[in-house]
Amino acid sequence: MRPARATGQVQLVVIGSSTGGPAALSEVLPQLAATFPAPIAIVQHMPALFTKQFAERLDRLSGLRVREAVDGAPLGPGDVVVAAGDRHLEVARKGGQLVTRCTDGPPENYCRPAVDVLFRSAAATLGRGVHALILTGMGTDGREGARAIVGAGGDVAVQDAASSVVWGMPGAAATAGLASSVLPLDKVAHHLTERVHGRSGS
Repeated sequence: MRPARATGQVQLVVIGSSTGGPAALSEVLPQLAATFPAPIAIVQHMPALFTKQFAERLDRLSGLRVREAVDGAPLGPGDVVVAAGDRHLEVARKGGQLVTRCTDGPPENYCRPAVDVLFRSAAATLGRGVHALILTGMGTDGREGARAIVGAGGDVAVQDAASSVVWGMPGAAATAGLASSVLPLDKVAHHLTERVHGRSGS
């Protein structure tokens, strides 16, 4: 049984991905309008040498402002940040402004950056204002962070098995009963757009 989809205004979209994630993100982000009204924070499991180049590639492909995350940077509508390799990405509030935090805490799920770290911080900072998306990837990273988001009143969507390279991470959240939507990759951008505009989505 799936949890009910949250109905609160989305203030932040958080995305986690691993194996197959770069291709999936390269498909989804260009389909989002430059006027997308919520910031997006992404953890893609990727070595440190490649995350900056990956963020620059996504920036070229999409109409959004995509950059590698740096500590203390403001995060507003139209901004997309990709966690730097070997550093956890978190979100926090500073003087009413949403900002990024880049930390060197221990790996979780054998990963740094870890999806769970980002998701937990988003749940703690924004509660029901968070919408999470877990894309293709090996392992279970993101499941416990998704649990925190659902517990705080936010909601979680996952990529479906048929369109995933590996249905480990999205499958872990789905089988734990944490996903309110299970979507083929080609429906993800539409779902995010509907969700942030307060419509029912897919």
